[in-house]
Amino acid sequence: MAGPKHTEQAGASSAPAVPAELAARLEAIGTGAYVVDAQGCIIAANARAVALLARPVEHLIGQDAHDLLHRDLHGQPIARTQCAMRHAFLEGRPAQADRDYFARGDGVVLPIGWHITPYYVGQELTGTLVLFHASGRTVASGPPVQEARGSLSELERLALLADTTTQLTSTLDVEEALDRLVRLVVPRLADWAVIDLITERDEVWRSAVVHGEDDRLTHLEELQGPMPPIPDESPMPLSRALRGVASTVAGPHTYQGEPDSGIAVEQRRLFEATGMHSAAIVPIRSTREVLGALTLGRTDKQLPFATADLPLLEDIARRAGLALDNARLYQRQRKVAETMQKHLLPQMPHVPHLRMTVRYLPAPHASQVGGDWYDAFPLSDGATALAVGDVVGHDLEAAAGMAQVRNMLRAYAWSQHEPPSRVVERLDRAVQHITEVTMATLLFARLERMEAGHWQLTWTNAGHPPPLMLSRDGVAEYLTGAHGILLGSTGAAPRVDATVTLPPGSTLVMYTDGLIEERGLSLDEGLQRLSRHAAALAHRPLDSFTDQLLRRVRPADNDDDVALLALRTPLHGEDDPMWTPQRRSGE
Repeated sequence: MAGPKHTEQAGASSAPAVPAELAARLEAIGTGAYVVDAQGCIIAANARAVALLARPVEHLIGQDAHDLLHRDLHGQPIARTQCAMRHAFLEGRPAQADRDYFARGDGVVLPIGWHITPYYVGQELTGTLVLFHASGRTVASGPPVQEARGSLSELERLALLADTTTQLTSTLDVEEALDRLVRLVVPRLADWAVIDLITERDEVWRSAVVHGEDDRLTHLEELQGPMPPIPDESPMPLSRALRGVASTVAGPHTYQGEPDSGIAVEQRRLFEATGMHSAAIVPIRSTREVLGALTLGRTDKQLPFATADLPLLEDIARRAGLALDNARLYQRQRKVAETMQKHLLPQMPHVPHLRMTVRYLPAPHASQVGGDWYDAFPLSDGATALAVGDVVGHDLEAAAGMAQVRNMLRAYAWSQHEPPSRVVERLDRAVQHITEVTMATLLFARLERMEAGHWQLTWTNAGHPPPLMLSRDGVAEYLTGAHGILLGSTGAAPRVDATVTLPPGSTLVMYTDGLIEERGLSLDEGLQRLSRHAAALAHRPLDSFTDQLLRRVRPADNDDDVALLALRTPLHGEDDPMWTPQRRSGE
């Protein structure tokens, strides 16, 4: 055994000075011993430790003890999150293990048993004392093996946080965000993931209880569902997390006593049903409020969670909270928009012998309402007014402008017994002076029944795609007449009308540009695609015709609203046998 001269900080100029009394005390210990400071760096080691580790004292002092020494059986580094010695060190409590491994300076793995305890000199905490002894024969370092599941290097931690941000901020759907959160942490960090969310009515709902095994995720639906209310004063871990008080490490023993609340009862049931022997429970917060709690659980196949694991989990939960808050705000806005849409889009009038159906498809990434619209209403002279229009935009502002334009059009069309062109000219002037609409298109027509069962359509077009007329035999024709400039244009030339007689059994399709515009295609190509598919579907009942037309023609990457109005005239003055009852999209 080497003499006391080894108990010093030789070669470690940055290490703190070691009191002679500490050095003498370590040499009096009959086994390997060293002391680490609050950061886990070695500040003193005795001669027995130097001999066991086959390392000069200058190669020990000032080094992080975990990084330098701690290994698995094969000589591979152990992640800090999986190190029981480091867990106890950070928690400031005594601990011991009968079987562990240190790396010697000669490349040999040394089986050891160890004991650690906080070390005091007088009333002052100096650091942590580590005692260790050889517990078997040394073994040569083996080939690299995969670290225990759940262990993460510092680089992997940073990658996980970056992945969390990317995955969770790229969706505005709450359920999708929860699913992505679970897949990020299971099985990478834990065997179980449990998510409890606080609803807008301050009720707790256990949204997910998920187990990961063999790269498969299994939901335990019997453990999901409503939870008891959050107790105000309970010191139990989940109750504290749901109040946003603190993160905690817990285990089955935590909930073995007399339960202080219904949540405690549910937590005991959770631990019993899942077999978790260790759990980390952290709040899920947004910038405004506590949204819930994330519980990660490990079975006995992994080392238990420690307080050192909580900062990483809190960071993940914080990012999840921001994503969930954004998703909730979006869904709240979407619900408001859906309600607004329901009241803005009109019911279709009943016109004897005429079949009519309408559809409205919102922009996929907007707020479920926009500037595209349709309308049909009776006129004071017995004719029927038809309109399809588009106010630029697909948001609530565009929807508000659409409502203004539509209501003014109804008023002018009802009160003024004039052709469509004169009505739209009046609307032109009004839009410029009493609305905030900057740009809009409009197709406005009047349809009236003539003698012998014929129907006459008269229309004017303000910058809108032309209506499509289909014969019963599938002959398609765009009605390109009466085309003028957009609504609201100053100094516009007088608008004109065009008139056509709709043959018996013919179909008229009025639509907005979201149906025919697609990236990479010209407008002519979009119109050709619409007419080709419409002609092939002309024999179908009107509702089926409309649904299939939207399914076939609407571009897959469409990012605009689509409004569509389709009508069919009867055969020779009789009801069309192909007719099915009219309905709106969503009814």
